[in-house]
Amino acid sequence: MRSYFPNSNPLGERFEAEPGDPGEPKSTGYQIVGVVADAKYNSLRREVQPTFYIPNTGSDAFFELRTATDPTAIVPAVRNIVSRESEDLALFRISTQTQTMDRQLSSERITAQLSTFFGLLALVLACLGLYGLLSYEVTRRTREIGIRMAVGAQSHNVVGLVLTKAVGLIVAGAIAGIAVALGVTRFLSSFLYGVKAGDPITLVAVAFLLALVALAACYIPARRATQVDPLVALRYE
Repeated sequence: MRSYFPNSNPLGERFEAEPGDPGEPKSTGYQIVGVVADAKYNSLRREVQPTFYIPNTGSDAFFELRTATDPTAIVPAVRNIVSRESEDLALFRISTQTQTMDRQLSSERITAQLSTFFGLLALVLACLGLYGLLSYEVTRRTREIGIRMAVGAQSHNVVGLVLTKAVGLIVAGAIAGIAVALGVTRFLSSFLYGVKAGDPITLVAVAFLLALVALAACYIPARRATQVDPLVALRYE
């Protein structure tokens, strides 16, 4: 209406139909008898576009009923009303709007559930791998830590040195990981309905969790190494 009749009342206006095959009688067009709000027509993925509804002739018809009570409770009453009008009318595929949407999204929900499961599994494996790798790297520096302690370094200074290098790695990894995650979610948004590319809460939560794991993986071995006798640490290989 806003596109074709921006400054006038469209009710009662007529517009021509698409031209038919040569030799067929020319259509009289259509007359506008009502205006409805914008809506998606037959798919949740379909963008809201200008749509007009034509009279149904000789094919299946779909009706929508709105009720404030349980929709399934009025099905018997609807069947009785239809049967009183004509015994030749038959009702098929009665379902609520929620059930219809669930059928359209069933495969996408399975994909989303599997993606969630494997995403959590990948997060757990990433935490374990990150902890193991960083703790191993810090443990390899036990001899270095022993030398620093032997020449008079304080334990908190040694731990702070290890954590400072860890923070640099954490920041670089978080930036790279968020950039990759944004690209992957943008790709997944084309497969899953309602998924937006880039959920800031999820990205920040995952980055914060991995940062805590990385800090713990550096702090615990470094703290343990500073408590070892320097002579023992110097002999550590």
